[in-house]
Amino acid sequence: MATERPLPNLWHATAPAAPKTAPLTGAVTTEVAIVGGGFTGLSAALHLAEMGVKATVIEARMIGFGGSGRNVGLVNAGMWVKPHDLIATLGAAAGNRLLDELGEGPSFVYELVAKHGIECEAVRNGTLHMAVGDEGLKEIEEREAQWQKRGAPVEVLSAEKAQALSGAAGFTGALLDRRAGTIQPLAYAHGLARAALAAGAEIFTDTPLLAAERKGDLWKLKAGQGTVTARHVILATNAYGGVVADVPWKEYRQELTILPFFQMATNPLPEKVAARILPQRQGAWDTGLVMTSFRMDRQNRLIFGSIGRLDALAASTHRAFAARSVRRLFPYIGDFRFEYWWDGRIGMTTNNLPAMHVLAPNVVTVSGYNGRGIAPGTVFGRALARYVTGDSSAIPLAESPITADPWRNLKSAFYHVGAQAKHFIDRRF
Repeated sequence: MATERPLPNLWHATAPAAPKTAPLTGAVTTEVAIVGGGFTGLSAALHLAEMGVKATVIEARMIGFGGSGRNVGLVNAGMWVKPHDLIATLGAAAGNRLLDELGEGPSFVYELVAKHGIECEAVRNGTLHMAVGDEGLKEIEEREAQWQKRGAPVEVLSAEKAQALSGAAGFTGALLDRRAGTIQPLAYAHGLARAALAAGAEIFTDTPLLAAERKGDLWKLKAGQGTVTARHVILATNAYGGVVADVPWKEYRQELTILPFFQMATNPLPEKVAARILPQRQGAWDTGLVMTSFRMDRQNRLIFGSIGRLDALAASTHRAFAARSVRRLFPYIGDFRFEYWWDGRIGMTTNNLPAMHVLAPNVVTVSGYNGRGIAPGTVFGRALARYVTGDSSAIPLAESPITADPWRNLKSAFYHVGAQAKHFIDRRF
């Protein structure tokens, strides 16, 4: 589990205000009830409303409370599973379709940003997958070869070019993916919500789903202080599904292993320093076993992230590791301090790919983005909207049964403790 206590989150400090919403207090009848106010749920609501279908979002906390408000903000193409491995898992037809749709995912995100005038610090100059050592270089070379066969504009950069484009020392190369980019993720979620409301959707915040009951061909959801009666239900909670209480399809919670991830943001850096770190403002992450990420925001803050949870025991270890890492990567940075820090959950599946389930009659979900929430969440939100309105082929995944992972709690604990142990010793010398 990720930290639930309030932490100083940069995205909350810099995002434009969310549209005005309120808790549900009465009875609502709708065509589609959407549980979860993140990228997937908001995209589904927007596209349903644009089709003239009444859609109602119920969010247990606030818009973007979960992964959408804690995301690194990298708008990546595809999944992190290599194309050949993805096809080997899903088969040629399904695998190629998923790769095509998610490969175009960043374009779809930036089209929505432009169409709806979403102020979210959108930059589309690509992302950099930084290679750690010879093994890391081999990995990104394999990714380059596989994506280039599909016509993707990806390119492996030499160590020298990687350092020039990232400003970071010590990497053996980088894979530049020109399809991708960065956004302020919570600002994007707020923008999707505003667009959905303008199109006619309803959004109720501070409205947790408490129970669900099937009555005839309708679902009656007890939510907050009210009820929602709907023909269809889209479950869009992903790694934050633990907030859902007594529902007849609650076994879906057992599929995802939770990978904790934290981020820390510096004070605004001096212009001369900021100009050297990711001068074209790509976002970056590395091939390390315990992955790290870094990017800049519009205020010239450096945002550094890695695996781990900022609980009372681990926070100081992760903070010290982040400070050492920043100085190692950017030895010219000078004095800096972390002004913001926050953590979140990544929902991991056993095959590292998303899954689509029909949990009950007219109850559908897609979850397990495995660290790639922005573009896949937006794409699958649109697909779910089309699916519940009658297009049974809209979702680029085959329906599958829930496959509970009996080791999920143990693996989650291992990620937490293992990352803390590695960060305690890493980059000290």
